[in-house]
Amino acid sequence: MNEKAPWERGESGDLSALETELASVARRVEQRIDPGVAALVAAVGVLAVVGGLLLPWVGSATGWQLLVGAEYLGPLPRLFTITATAFGLVTSVLALTTRFWALAWVSAVGSGISTVTGLWAIWTRQSGALEGIEGPGPGLIIAALAMAVLTFTWARISLQRR
Repeated sequence: MNEKAPWERGESGDLSALETELASVARRVEQRIDPGVAALVAAVGVLAVVGGLLLPWVGSATGWQLLVGAEYLGPLPRLFTITATAFGLVTSVLALTTRFWALAWVSAVGSGISTVTGLWAIWTRQSGALEGIEGPGPGLIIAALAMAVLTFTWARISLQRR
C-alpha cells in the first residue's frame, strides 16, 4: 500500500500543467497592489499636481512654461517641474491604472525625491526675495504639497502591498 498522490506519481501531465499555471497566477497576484481608498487620495494628488502646473509659480511664469523651457527661473524650479511631471503624473497614473507594485514603489521613491526638490525650489525663491527676486507663487506651493501627499500615499500603498 505504497500509494502516492497523483501529482507525485508523474502519471498525469495535466496536474503538472495545472501546478505550473497556479504558480504563474501566484506570481502575477504578488506583483499587483490593491490601493483601496488610497487610490482616490492618489488621484486627487495627481489632479493637484496638474493644477499646480497650470498656476503661476513665480510672477506670471507657470509650471508648464518652466517644463517646456519657455521660462527659466533657475535649475531647481526646472528640476522640480520635471520630477513632478515624471513621478507625480506619469508614474502615478500608470501605477493607478496598471496596479503594478513596482510602479507604486517607483512612484513613492520618485515622489519623495520630487518633494525634496520642490522644497528646495521654494527655498531658493524665498531666499532670493531679499535680493529683489520674486517669491514662490501658489502653483509652486500647491505642486510641492501635492507631491508630499503623493509621497506618503504611494509609500503606504507600496509598503502594505495588499
